[in-house]
Amino acid sequence: MASIFSRIVKGEIPSYKIAENDRFFAFLDINPVAKGHTLVIPKRETDYIFSLDDEELAGMMVFAKKVAMAIEKAVPCKRIAVAVIGLEVPHAHIHLIPITQEGDMDFKKEHIHLSEAEFLDVQKRIVEQL
Repeated sequence: MASIFSRIVKGEIPSYKIAENDRFFAFLDINPVAKGHTLVIPKRETDYIFSLDDEELAGMMVFAKKVAMAIEKAVPCKRIAVAVIGLEVPHAHIHLIPITQEGDMDFKKEHIHLSEAEFLDVQKRIVEQL
């Protein structure tokens, strides 16, 4: 069975899409630690980011950089933090998280809850910066 992320790429599960090209897909995390928390994934399903070949990994990071720069312009923050944990979903992914201090990307803290309108607003603001 395909991972939840592969199903998002195929449009079987709705998402707040930020960006997409032929190899990668970025969308808002629906359980964010901060407003603007975005996930970047390869469209090709693979469980572990370091299982990607060098060219695909490099391409994913360049794609993530473009998305991160758009998030930084759209969401008040000092930086965009990058995390690769990868245990919660068996599909390689990068977390892009707007932060003002290191504790802002603590995955153990209570995650924020956004309304549909808040998700749509932050999605629109980020997409406009791409």
